Amino acid sequence: MKKLFFIFFIIANTFIVNGQIKVGDKLPAIKLKSSRNSDVNLTSFQGKYILIDFWASWCGPCRLGNKKLVKLHSEISPDKIEIIGISIDTDANKWLKAIEKDKIKFTQLIDPKGFDSNTAVLFGVEELPSKFLFSPEGILIATNPKEEEITKLIKK
Repeated sequence: MKKLFFIFFIIANTFIVNGQIKVGDKLPAIKLKSSRNSDVNLTSFQGKYILIDFWASWCGPCRLGNKKLVKLHSEISPDKIEIIGISIDTDANKWLKAIEKDKIKFTQLIDPKGFDSNTAVLFGVEELPSKFLFSPEGILIATNPKEEEITKLIKK
């Protein structure tokens, strides 16, 4: 019986229950294409804070948010936090043009099936922008944190 419980514990702590990630869950091992056309696994950034920002080129609030994230990225050491944009654009060309226009230098990934993309469904993204902050250990510690909250956590 102990062995069965142990196996269940490992499974429950490895995979997201009910299909949506929540505070306390581990960063899922998801591979997506980057703006440089390479495969990137989200878990490759563990060891520092990870801020995942879901956005799209057609989303006005997202584009305004990009300006704030570009500023945050320039102010906080990349040794402390990795900012990762995940676009749900269905048109990769519009996504790439938005990255260039918004002068985004941090990691950009795409899951091009809109709100039906596997990543958006897993994270429970129902509106844009949506942000998820993970600890250096890869545990979700906040959803939609404000810039001030992120800065305060990082500077501890």
